[in-house]
Amino acid sequence: MPVLSRAELSRTGVIVVALLLAVCPTGAVAREFRAADTQTEDYPTVQALRYMGALIAERSGGRHEIKVFHSRQLGEEKETIEQTRAGAIDLNRTNVALIGNFVPAMNVLAMPFLFRSIEHMQKVLDGPIGSEILDSFEPYGFVGLAFYDSGARSIYNGVRPVKTIADLKELRIRVQQSELMSQMIRSLGAEPVEMPYGQVLTGLANHLIDGAENNWPSFVTTDHYRHAGHYTLTEHTMSPEVLVISLKAWQSLSPDDQKIFREAAQRSSRFMREKWRDLEEQSQRKALEAGVTIIRDIDRKPFEDAMAPIYAKAGREPVAAALIERIRKVE
Repeated sequence: MPVLSRAELSRTGVIVVALLLAVCPTGAVAREFRAADTQTEDYPTVQALRYMGALIAERSGGRHEIKVFHSRQLGEEKETIEQTRAGAIDLNRTNVALIGNFVPAMNVLAMPFLFRSIEHMQKVLDGPIGSEILDSFEPYGFVGLAFYDSGARSIYNGVRPVKTIADLKELRIRVQQSELMSQMIRSLGAEPVEMPYGQVLTGLANHLIDGAENNWPSFVTTDHYRHAGHYTLTEHTMSPEVLVISLKAWQSLSPDDQKIFREAAQRSSRFMREKWRDLEEQSQRKALEAGVTIIRDIDRKPFEDAMAPIYAKAGREPVAAALIERIRKVE
């Protein structure tokens, strides 16, 4: 037998591995998937993405891995959504209000005062309605995998306590880059300022804006509470986060691997909820210890009544109107 050199042995090894992969029953090619999240490394959604990645690596025998880019490393949410749609980013955790610019059903979930409670929201998303919404993403270049919780969003500012709608008059309130959110703040008598999430802290510190609206963890983990000492529990939206995969990445997976990804995403959703509850409690305690004034006792009805034009507009679209009605009927 001929004696092979080390280089020849190496090349032979590569060929053998390639042949083994070629006859692999799934026919799937191993790869690393890039996932985007604008939140910090220890945030529940980032932890959930890593948990999902561990499940996928285990279930696929190490063929597939997820590399999570947190803290806006791949850009702000508006940018990463566009990149995901184009296939440049594989997975993306984003708020429904922003992806609603592409997927119409998401705008319904972002409607103010739609959900009666977090429990009501979870029941909707965990049931047939949630599944139907996730299935509606494909024509727009995404595949919906799972919903993550985002708590209730409330209004905070550094000017004065907001106890009534009148107290909001002329306050400059940052909102997501979403026409729906701008309409909501405008309907409450304040001035909406569409601004990327990563610029809000600077905006508050330099008084370019008076306040913003978000959930407890975002209010605290971003240090917004240091410049906006009045937090009013309007709880105007309970819109969830959504985890999507680009259609291009999804179509590169075998049916068996698609099942692995979907099941891992659903398990990561349950994992995320547990982490979220803990972080919400920690964030509220930290805000109170820092001297933030929490305005709890407000009359929500005038706030809800101010949303009438937004619901009237949504009602002119039969699909959106039917979905709103179905959600409200869930007990």
